[in-house]
Amino acid sequence: MWRLTLLEILTAADSSLAQSNVAGALAAAGLGSGDRVVLLVPGSASYVSVVLGATRSGVVPVPLDPRLTPYERDAILRDVEPGLVIDTPEALDELLVGAPRDIAQSPRCRPMHFTSGTTGRPKGVWSGLLDDEDAAQLVREERDLWGFCESDLDLVVSPIYHSAPLRFAMGTLLAGGSIAVLPGFDPPVFVAAVHELHPTTMFCVPAHLQRLFAWLDGDGNGDGDGAGVARSVDAASFRLVAHAGAPCPEPVRRRAHDLFGTDVVWEFYGSTEGQFTACSATEWQRHPGTLGRARPGRVVSTDDDGQLWCAVPPWAGFTYWNAPEKTAASWRATPDGPAFSVGDLGRVDDGWVYLDSRREDLIISGGVNVYPAEVEAALADTVGLVDLAVFARDDARWGQRVCAAYVGDVDEAALRARAESRLAPPKRPKTYERLPSLPRTATGKVRRSEL
Repeated sequence: MWRLTLLEILTAADSSLAQSNVAGALAAAGLGSGDRVVLLVPGSASYVSVVLGATRSGVVPVPLDPRLTPYERDAILRDVEPGLVIDTPEALDELLVGAPRDIAQSPRCRPMHFTSGTTGRPKGVWSGLLDDEDAAQLVREERDLWGFCESDLDLVVSPIYHSAPLRFAMGTLLAGGSIAVLPGFDPPVFVAAVHELHPTTMFCVPAHLQRLFAWLDGDGNGDGDGAGVARSVDAASFRLVAHAGAPCPEPVRRRAHDLFGTDVVWEFYGSTEGQFTACSATEWQRHPGTLGRARPGRVVSTDDDGQLWCAVPPWAGFTYWNAPEKTAASWRATPDGPAFSVGDLGRVDDGWVYLDSRREDLIISGGVNVYPAEVEAALADTVGLVDLAVFARDDARWGQRVCAAYVGDVDEAALRARAESRLAPPKRPKTYERLPSLPRTATGKVRRSEL
């Protein structure tokens, strides 16, 4: 039997006390409503208390991948102009022992997550500061959809600085439940946590499910302890397993239905900017391929080009931080209200939403969004490089892997070194291929599909 050691369970009561301390510590550091605090530390249960303490006092947490290189990190810090940067676990802990301070009933804003796009420049997704009613509606919407309650124990298996796992953990604590945060996803550790903690909810990406099933089948994937050993996991404690972040291969999806139960597994479709749909396993089985219907309070539609748009209530709006042109390009007026798009193509059939193709400028590897333009911009000034295109290839484990094709008298080792110094690990190309030229359209656009 696999055993777990010292995984902290954080209750809503303990977190509430910590959140008040965090609010006091932030105030003592001179941060007020609308100021930003950047979090550049690994995930933990305390991390969620810090985020909630900040948002419930009007301070805007900016969760960032602690693996960001100085090249990536410094550009974001210049943009955000934070009042405080937390970049060590010790600094995070210091926030938890501040003098207690009153906090709002509900978070006054969403955390500002950063995403990239066609320009390659990361941009913050900013909800604005919410009034009392909209703040309460934001919490109520998540609770009503996912049923967060006092008896829940949410097991966090994805990096906490990503929007979905953080949102599930926050929603659970705000509903009176508890959370436990794995330091990383490793199948035997996950199985031990399930056996010992009996969690009720979990958000994951398809790559987690693939790694779990490979390990259960005894092929040694993920833990290196050999093949051919049958293993098991008792998943009966789960009432909700939600997956998103990347397309889920049908065999993986159906096996998840079998393991956890069709009354337990859900999929949702959305982005850092906002959420479009939610779909139960039973609905998917009746409508194979669907992403479900629009979430309550939202309307999903398509334009003449097949691009998906989602009209949202006031508390789900956003702008791109310091990027009014990008904000304007992402929103349009519809009969159902202001709607946003992230560029994906799809269709709506009798209310059921289907995704036909992800935007070409996005690679999803292990649930992590990687934007070719950002990778290309980081490598563009490598000496000897004439032309470069970053693209995706299918990968059995990660869904997609990042690849690069390049032109010029440049050594592959130089490209790899530049990527290592400027890009976090998920963004670094795994393979490089030298070509005499890149395939382009008549207007000069790279034909990534040919690569």
